Amino acid sequence: MKLNKLHIIAPYPKGEAPSQRFRFEQYLPFLEENNFEIHYHSFHTQKSWDRLYKKGRFIQKFLDLNYNFLRRWILLFQLIGAKHIFMHREMTHLGPPVFEWILVKIMRKKYVYDFDDAIWIPNYSSANARFQKLKCYWKVHFLIKWAAKVSAGNDFLATYARQFNSNVEVIPTTIDTQNQHTKLVNQEKKQPVIGWTGTHSTMHYLDFVVPILRKLEHEFEFQFKVISNKKPNYELKSLVYQDWKAETEIEDLSEIQIGIMPLVLDAWSEGKCGFKALQYMALGMASIVSPVGVNTKIIQHEKNGFIAETTQEWEQAIRVLLENEKLRKEFGKYATQSIQQLWSVDVWKENYLKLVQ
Repeated sequence: MKLNKLHIIAPYPKGEAPSQRFRFEQYLPFLEENNFEIHYHSFHTQKSWDRLYKKGRFIQKFLDLNYNFLRRWILLFQLIGAKHIFMHREMTHLGPPVFEWILVKIMRKKYVYDFDDAIWIPNYSSANARFQKLKCYWKVHFLIKWAAKVSAGNDFLATYARQFNSNVEVIPTTIDTQNQHTKLVNQEKKQPVIGWTGTHSTMHYLDFVVPILRKLEHEFEFQFKVISNKKPNYELKSLVYQDWKAETEIEDLSEIQIGIMPLVLDAWSEGKCGFKALQYMALGMASIVSPVGVNTKIIQHEKNGFIAETTQEWEQAIRVLLENEKLRKEFGKYATQSIQQLWSVDVWKENYLKLVQ
């Protein structure tokens, strides 16, 4: 039987970014089982990605950028005979949608467009502010408009996309409960671990919770574990930092008993797909989340976790879970069931197959 070639266009190398790993990469084995031959085209090479956020080496980074743009020109020739194209976010990190325009308007190709954040909204740190005009956030609505189909990570994103394209489907970020998130946390630890995972760019959301944890340190013995790519500088005696590593990600997360996901209510946060909460729940954690975006669908308050908004609500939720091992176990049990029934790869894999077909 002849295989269908599926060309996947993504910003990052395979296995490096949560937005890719839990949007589409975990479905690739299933697609291969269903007569697809995967051709993966990342903007960054593994070497350029490894260098990108390291200090210095500006000349090498400049050369990397030019080389990666050259690879995109070469890719256009490789796509001449392509029938199945799946694009996550964009073809290039910087600049207007030149490659996408050529792909659609000149080459007359159709593509499926997938996105999982409010990426049309500028979101950057002060350190990167001078480069942000090159990001061309305005191009997102053109990428949506030119797509044959659009896959959005939640209803908020889908509502935005439907302004420019009528063929929009909501496919949430999901968890692989068969091959990856297969461990369960130990809720019987004498010293509970409160935990958060994420990149340094989203670590500022923890600023809200840190004073609460500092206060609770006087009453309880616990650890506050942060798993990230950059060490925080919070003054907390409970703070334990761990570098994020793909090969130990699940093992590291399984050391946490209480997972937290604080957010602020803004358009960027509304576009988030609740990935942290989903990971926590899949491992049987008791979770506390802010009532922002899809979080209110993922968490059933006081059944599989807590939804907390004010400082008082966050403090009370953390306090209750630190004191009550039985409740942590109960929340964890229902959380795992929720993932298996509503947010797992097994539940959504047929939707992905139809999407790329």
